[in-house]
Amino acid sequence: MVDMDWKRKMVSSELGSKLHVTIPSPFKVPVSSPISCSDPSACSAYELYLRLPELRKIWSSRDFPKWNDEPILKPALQALEITFRLISAVCSDTRPYNNHREWNRRLDSLVTDQIQLIAAICEEEEVGEDDRTPPLGDGRSSLSLLPHLATWRKSEALGRKILSTIDNEMRRCKYTLGLGEQNIAGKPNLRYDAVCRPKEIYSLKDNPYADHIDNEENQTLYVIHQILESWIHASGNLLTRVDARIEEGRFGEASGDVFLVERIWKLMAEIEDLHVLMDPEDFLKLKKQLQIRSNGRNDAFCFRSRGLVETTRMTKDLREKVPAVVGVEVDPTGGPRLQEAVMRLYATKGECDKIHLLQGMQAVEAAAKRFFFAYKQLVAVVMGSAETSQESCDSLSQIFMEPTYFPSLDAAKTFLGEFWSHLG
Repeated sequence: MVDMDWKRKMVSSELGSKLHVTIPSPFKVPVSSPISCSDPSACSAYELYLRLPELRKIWSSRDFPKWNDEPILKPALQALEITFRLISAVCSDTRPYNNHREWNRRLDSLVTDQIQLIAAICEEEEVGEDDRTPPLGDGRSSLSLLPHLATWRKSEALGRKILSTIDNEMRRCKYTLGLGEQNIAGKPNLRYDAVCRPKEIYSLKDNPYADHIDNEENQTLYVIHQILESWIHASGNLLTRVDARIEEGRFGEASGDVFLVERIWKLMAEIEDLHVLMDPEDFLKLKKQLQIRSNGRNDAFCFRSRGLVETTRMTKDLREKVPAVVGVEVDPTGGPRLQEAVMRLYATKGECDKIHLLQGMQAVEAAAKRFFFAYKQLVAVVMGSAETSQESCDSLSQIFMEPTYFPSLDAAKTFLGEFWSHLG
């Protein structure tokens, strides 16, 4: 039987002299980060195009101030409602060369992934009699577009599939969304109209160029990015809650949140992939009409989103929470104190919530870097590879080639891997 005494087996000078493992220094990061916004004028133009100032007011409204999950669930539900608007726009598109079949498949997948995420957010909520719980009732939404989609000939099949998906994904929750799903279990309905505010979301259906740009892809681009920005807002609020829960020592709950953040990064990549279905000539004509051009470093279109840049920064800043999770301070001399504490945690397995949280943090890093790698490839597919060879895309490459955000976690796993590979 193997003796798992980590001090004697893993960090003894004898073992260290045999393994010769190079361990990264804790918290060693590049002097300058590639994460920064585009020129302020470009960011402002992006926000005005998407009507983000008005969207932010709806995202941030606290109609139920004591309901803790409202800042996270509200923008998530609004992203779902905006997706219903995208379905309506795609089904109304009369261009004979539009790929309706693939649009239906992609939108089905996108809606399913969003509903799964919303259900995961709802699963852990406490449902009781006080005003800190979700606003529930018996009525169904009368303002959402989904019931219309489920009865309109062009979207009926997809609309009914979405209602079935809501039933399936919300089965572990104590309530359902109240969008017309069967709800055989007779659970209470979320007061969807009061939380999501579909009427206000629908009032933003047109962008400032809708009246004088005759291009079907104008509406598609607009709606795709409104969905993206809604999830970015939800992700930022989740990351804020992760920080708070770590400070309070609620590591199990923080673990659940970081894995939700990971899934949102993957969802955002899926949302961006919808650009592939836009007609090449129509999209490039729209790019000219909107005067979208790259002028220099950090001017890739994604860096015009201040929300995306801030969420990326918060994702990287999770590394600052590692000492609090592990329960030790960083050695100011650069010693392996933090790495050894992580190895002890992995070896003893006495605090599984902490291990899950650390794993979740690294999963978020991987998903974020994967997003930017995929985004660079997407730019080449949609606009041509010449676009990615410009200086504006250099920072995209730097993001996914950066050193690990969590050098101590990486070092602990490197050392453990060497230990087991040399055992026996």
